[in-house]
Amino acid sequence: MCWYGRVPSTPRIRTSHWSLARQLLILQLTVLLVLVAGGITIAYLDAKRSTTDRAREQSLAVARAIADAPDVARAVSTADPTGTLQPYAQRVLADTNVDFVTIMSPQGIRYTHPNPALIGRRFLGHIEAAQGGGVVTEVYTGSLGPSVRAVVPVFDARHRVVALVGVGITIAAISAELQDRVWPLLGVAAAVLLVGACGGWLVSARLKRQTRGIAPAELSNLFEYHEAVLHSVREGVLLVGRDGRIGLCNDGARTLLGLSGDPVGRALPELGLPPELIAAFTAPETRTEELHLTDARVLLVSTTLVRSGGRAQGTVVTLRDHTELQTLTGELTTARSLSEALRSQAHEAANRLHTVVSLVELGRPEDAVEFATAELALAQELTDRVMDAVAEPVLAALLLGKAAEASERGVEFTITPDTVIDDLGPGVEGRDLVTILGNLVDNSIDAAVRGAGGRPAVVVTARSGEDGLLLRVADNGPGIPEDAGEDLFRRGWSTKADEGHGLGLALVAQAVRRYGGSIDVGGEGGAVFTVRLPRQEAPR
Repeated sequence: MCWYGRVPSTPRIRTSHWSLARQLLILQLTVLLVLVAGGITIAYLDAKRSTTDRAREQSLAVARAIADAPDVARAVSTADPTGTLQPYAQRVLADTNVDFVTIMSPQGIRYTHPNPALIGRRFLGHIEAAQGGGVVTEVYTGSLGPSVRAVVPVFDARHRVVALVGVGITIAAISAELQDRVWPLLGVAAAVLLVGACGGWLVSARLKRQTRGIAPAELSNLFEYHEAVLHSVREGVLLVGRDGRIGLCNDGARTLLGLSGDPVGRALPELGLPPELIAAFTAPETRTEELHLTDARVLLVSTTLVRSGGRAQGTVVTLRDHTELQTLTGELTTARSLSEALRSQAHEAANRLHTVVSLVELGRPEDAVEFATAELALAQELTDRVMDAVAEPVLAALLLGKAAEASERGVEFTITPDTVIDDLGPGVEGRDLVTILGNLVDNSIDAAVRGAGGRPAVVVTARSGEDGLLLRVADNGPGIPEDAGEDLFRRGWSTKADEGHGLGLALVAQAVRRYGGSIDVGGEGGAVFTVRLPRQEAPR
């Protein structure tokens, strides 16, 4: 899967189910209603309890104050207690927030009452504890209806119970006070409910925009499809944020980049990638199928900017493995070189054959034989030299082809006498040597042809030993610029003016790194490249 050009938008899924945003809104409102209702209930019960307790305490306090008054104890011993105590009780009712004050005999016969018609009748309620000198507090339904009341004894000088005082506040009065406290509570609850509903609606609207109104089931399916597709494709897919950190990385990208562990959330420089690759990933412009090299692979990199509201939000990077194709291209180039070499040799052979025929027609057969023998010996000498020294057939064919190509381009091609490759050693592949030696020879031939003067020349040494392989290619061209430095083996670096070059030395460096080898560059009056590959037991 490759993404090039404009990033496609996520398709809108039509669904008859409630969206995730709507479900979240309903859940938020339900929770909010339950919490507000629970809070109101708890607050109401607490207010009711505290109001009732305060009414009980107030009734008890007023009853004790009346019982402790000396005039009350004296009045009950007179012939007409009601005449003295009824006006007193009326004044107490006017000065306090109680609903009734009843002063009675120890047997419970009323001396006073808010309703004078009830004076002389028995008090409705429990007075047994008060008759014994204790205190009674209770909720009881009397002549004025349900009330919270307190009954206390009145003692004389000899601490005898001579009367009882009952004081109460009706439940209706308590309910009215409680109602006054509940209305502000309901107002606060309504405000909380309104604010919570508005907040939930705003969150739901934002979530709806972000999820595009998709229901949870479809959203789950989308995620599963996304994961299945993303991690099943062989191509690599990366999302790089504006801060240079990986936002998404599929299995293909991890494999192609040789990453260990999960790179999501890590910065690009922490991944050990080549600087050119990091620059491509964070480039401010779109790039299509750029060729880049890692330590082990040749990659085609395409990048597409992701924009939102006119602002770049990141980059979508797609990677394709070009290693095998590049190898096949190199092998095709080698085959083409061999074909060109054969064509050149055929052309030269035809010229020589015409020369021999012409000498015979001129009646000079001895000169014809001498000419043919000399040319055959020269060609056979080079072939025998290469075949005897190089046991790897692909490498031998490469050297013969390059020799023919150099001859056609007027370059003296020399293979040093110490060139001997009996065994490549375990773990070394012939095609990698073709990549290394072929690119070095091609560059040297081109450099020798561009040389300042004298006959162009290229000298090749290929030697195997106990410590590994040594490949050396020297030319008498213009040499390597002093300011080349590490850029010499960077993709795109070249001394040639035309485009399409700058990959050969990068491929050489990649192959050398894969085997843990080294490249030395030097030379005076030309360039000398020396590659050393240590002997290995297994390929890297």
